[in-house]
Amino acid sequence: QLQLVESGGGLVQPGGSLRLSCVASGFTLHYYPIGWFRQAPGKGREGVSCIGGSNDSTYYADSVKGRFTISRDNAKNTVYLQMNSLESEDTAVYYCATSRYCSPNVRALTGDVWGQGTEVTVSS
Repeated sequence: QLQLVESGGGLVQPGGSLRLSCVASGFTLHYYPIGWFRQAPGKGREGVSCIGGSNDSTYYADSVKGRFTISRDNAKNTVYLQMNSLESEDTAVYYCATSRYCSPNVRALTGDVWGQGTEVTVSS
């Protein structure tokens, strides 16, 4: 059974950092492009970042560029999203998902196999 499990969310003050993890089971993660998405309260789900499957290219939404970093540890079958300089606007449930592609148009990113999400709250 293909499964993704996110973790690492929580409550953090503005300017703080969190690292989200996305662990795969039932398949080898590095064969697939992986996307991070988020859904803020009352808003639709949006693409945040992605990492390519065969080439590890990385792309970011403009709203997180320079603050978030996506990476992969193949030995742990895990993709990470390091989030620095967090802002209240980053408050959302964050999801990882396999994707058919990873491109600079992160806003158009779509997912196939989804995790259950991890909640991030940025508040003082």
